[in-house]
Amino acid sequence: MEIINTIGRRKTSVARVYVKPGKGQIVVNERELKDYFPSEILQTTVKQALTIVKQEANYDVDVNVEGGGTKGQAEAIRLAIARALVTINNENRPALKKEGLMTRDSRMVERKKPGRRKARRRFQFSKR
Repeated sequence: MEIINTIGRRKTSVARVYVKPGKGQIVVNERELKDYFPSEILQTTVKQALTIVKQEANYDVDVNVEGGGTKGQAEAIRLAIARALVTINNENRPALKKEGLMTRDSRMVERKKPGRRKARRRFQFSKR
């Protein structure tokens, strides 16, 4: 089996994932997963797709991720890994779809409007 290349996005983060058969090693931006994401919650988020299909020890994952914050990057990686697992074996799709991992979360930051302080926050109103 050759290397599977997929992409995942969340907010402004873009993750390019390369999955190949291996021992379960995950490398993010040339750093170990535990070094890049010190939070246990984010490490679990990244591994979630592999855990659902019970393949966490069968594939090596190499990730290039940029943009956004740590949570957005972790969720972008999760989507890319889920897509790669479906490319490898289409029978993984129903289990991953049931957990909501096959859908790209389209929520983005709302833009700032003119005459407002933020997207929706108005300047303080003074009657006098």
